Amino acid sequence: MPVYGLLGRKLGHSWSEAIHKALGCSEYRLIELEPDELKSFFSENEIGALNVTIPYKRDVMQFCDFIDERAAEIGSVNTIVRRADGKLYAWNTDIVGFRYMAHRAGISMQGKKVIVLGSGGSSLTACAAAKAENAASVTVISRSGENNYENISRHADAEVIVNTTPVGMYPKNGEAPVDLSRFPKLSGLIDIIYNPRRTALMLQAEALGIPFTDGLPMLVSQAVAAEEHFFGKSIDESETERILAGLRRSETNIVLIGMPGCGKSTVGEILAGLTGREAADIDANIAARAGCTIPEIFTQKGEAFFRGLEREEIALAGKQSGKIIITGGGAVKDERNYASLHQNGRIYQLDRPISLLPLDGRPVSQSTSLNELYAQRAPLYARFRDALVSNSGTPEETADMIWRDFCEHSGD
Repeated sequence: MPVYGLLGRKLGHSWSEAIHKALGCSEYRLIELEPDELKSFFSENEIGALNVTIPYKRDVMQFCDFIDERAAEIGSVNTIVRRADGKLYAWNTDIVGFRYMAHRAGISMQGKKVIVLGSGGSSLTACAAAKAENAASVTVISRSGENNYENISRHADAEVIVNTTPVGMYPKNGEAPVDLSRFPKLSGLIDIIYNPRRTALMLQAEALGIPFTDGLPMLVSQAVAAEEHFFGKSIDESETERILAGLRRSETNIVLIGMPGCGKSTVGEILAGLTGREAADIDANIAARAGCTIPEIFTQKGEAFFRGLEREEIALAGKQSGKIIITGGGAVKDERNYASLHQNGRIYQLDRPISLLPLDGRPVSQSTSLNELYAQRAPLYARFRDALVSNSGTPEETADMIWRDFCEHSGD
């Protein structure tokens, strides 16, 4: 039976299987191989069509009978198809995906100085795409080359930065290869990482008001182009957007914030039942970890100790995808929690009249008047939230409002 799938070394993070199955290739699977297994794989298997990812985009070229001219110029391939004549034909559809991603984000490279972080196979694609887009210059920044991270200041006039390194990719969320504030002329950031949705680099670009994109549009677009080669068919561009929106919805977290007692836990559990998603209750996780209740933690260890545990649990939950995250009322007090929650999530503030907020089992609410507490936290909730939702009706109504808003706005 012909083999269809993605060939790579470590593929646990890949979304390619879901994308190709959504495009109709039901036999598509993930194929993890060590370098010394490549030769036997190509000689012993009846290959139908393959995508190829790191670290094999160059290594597989020796097994191909015909290589597309553009792929040969780039120096790597990511799509291999066995045609009716029995020979293996190869292309690089990454460049199609890369240009689609940049155009979609409104990031122009024409006439601009572009620097590309990283020197692997994806860097070759980024350089070729930038040149095809008529960039004024393209410079590769590597760890030990002529242009490296030690002397990157010589490129402070860069106008577009492309990150092709894995720095900041799950599970090492929060890391960044460069500080964007060192590039005052920067007008666009392209990060080919797609998990998390917003890397530390993208979060900084967002804070600085610089247009940016993650790599998921590239991944989907190149997969559509590859699928056209697989089966010799034309696929409408609307399919790219349909699949992209579906992936965004399925992988984006629903995050609930709001005053203590505003109904986050109740609404979160209803949302879990409504959507089939797993709910992560931060306070419950802290209590389980500490082996005692939240009031006991406050009494025995103090609020600072509790906030440290809270920050750690939010960081763990925020790395995940497709979850419902229920935070405690004071989670917004630590600005660092915003990056953890925003990187993969759409954040909803639940709003409920102060007169309806209970006090039992809530240490901070008992020690500070609710009006004073709300006055302190209202600006913080506004800073964190993507949407404000009233929880004055039934929790079922609130959950339904959140889910309808999420389905409408989480597709991109």
